Amino acid sequence: MLDRITKVLIEDMFQLSVGETVAITVDDGSPMDIAKAIFMKVKNCGGLPMIIHIPIGRGDSEAGMADWPATPLTAALSDVDVWIEMNSVVLLYSNIWETAMRENKKLRYLIIGSSTTKSLDRILCGYNIKNLGKLLRSVMQMATQTKSVRITSKNGTDVRYLTDPAHALDIDDGDYSKPIFGTAPGYVNIVPKVGSMHGRIVFDQLQFSNIFDNNEQLEFIMNAGKIEEVKGAVEAEKFRKFLESFDDPNMYKISHNMIGLNPNVSSLVGEIVEDERIWGGVDFGFGHTSPIDMPPHGQVAKSHFDGIVACTTIYFDEVKIVEDGVVCHPELIPFAEALHTQKA
Repeated sequence: MLDRITKVLIEDMFQLSVGETVAITVDDGSPMDIAKAIFMKVKNCGGLPMIIHIPIGRGDSEAGMADWPATPLTAALSDVDVWIEMNSVVLLYSNIWETAMRENKKLRYLIIGSSTTKSLDRILCGYNIKNLGKLLRSVMQMATQTKSVRITSKNGTDVRYLTDPAHALDIDDGDYSKPIFGTAPGYVNIVPKVGSMHGRIVFDQLQFSNIFDNNEQLEFIMNAGKIEEVKGAVEAEKFRKFLESFDDPNMYKISHNMIGLNPNVSSLVGEIVEDERIWGGVDFGFGHTSPIDMPPHGQVAKSHFDGIVACTTIYFDEVKIVEDGVVCHPELIPFAEALHTQKA
């Protein structure tokens, strides 16, 4: 399985050239068998790999900066061709990450976190990358013409926001052959207009809580683009304290909304990288937003977290593109069908 994963990742997705440098960052929570397999695949393809093992941060993003060797790590990542982040507590959106992404114009970055082998196999393998790209680009094109987005679910979610043409609108289709801020393939990402999100989000999974695979619901009441209230039982109280611990009002603000369209992800498994891409579901990110996505200054926050609603109905300007987790727009159905019936 690792041979298949690393072949798809390094040969097909990164299309690695001889002599290119590849940094694989890990911590004590990273799956080292996967890191070593990627290292060997890079080496066998003629690349120059290195595994950089750093301490586990006390928190994701900027919250972990005190625990990381920032100066030498930033210098290294600002000069490599490829950076694959496998940290269990992520560098993503930290000052280290922001500097490397800003200064290293050739950088092809991909975050896979501490994903397991089985999860990476589902995320990366067994479908046609070109067919995925056709579907995602079609959804993105529709999004560029959209002024408002509404997302509902039978779990009680009903939330709306406006789009902003100045904000990033992007996809990840598995092509990491050119400079990119890359995450695992299978989504369209929209950065909402600041202050525009209103409504109710009921999560099927939420980072830093235990609501996945149990009977408790946890919901956010959104007003003017920020969390106005966290509702629920025990997990809600824990999550309120989690947010309060940052003493940062920007941790309550929406960062981005991802529409999940990975054809191999059909149910939640409790792994955030995979679950964010669930077919017909959505991810909501909160907290730090890079200037890359929200120019010119971004939304600076001490950390970032995400939550998933698994089976959604999505409206672009009141027109349904997904209904109860199924792609339903006439222009998108042929791409979705091709992706599921013509797997690699």
